[in-house]
Amino acid sequence: MNHPHIVSAAIQLVPVEAGNKHPYVWIDEVIEIIKQEGLSCEVGPFSTSIDADYKSIMRVVDKINVYLLAKNCPEWLLNVQIQVRSGGDMSSDEKLAGHRG
Repeated sequence: MNHPHIVSAAIQLVPVEAGNKHPYVWIDEVIEIIKQEGLSCEVGPFSTSIDADYKSIMRVVDKINVYLLAKNCPEWLLNVQIQVRSGGDMSSDEKLAGHRG
């Protein structure tokens, strides 16, 4: 998709089978991958919110899956939600403005 605006996304890793690591270790490693991309993100208790262009979101999703495969994570779900506005940017701040103190 060639979308020129910022989209808002949430990424959640759910290790189905964690192997020899605690599930939180896999999750922490995925959060580090997101942070290393330099994208605007906020870590929450159930997912990490990211505001970036669509291609950057999909690139980080691919990097996460490649990493987990290379590190032999036995099985995982990667839940991705993306909110797109066709005529402009979409941000987490905009969506949460009425709920932050």
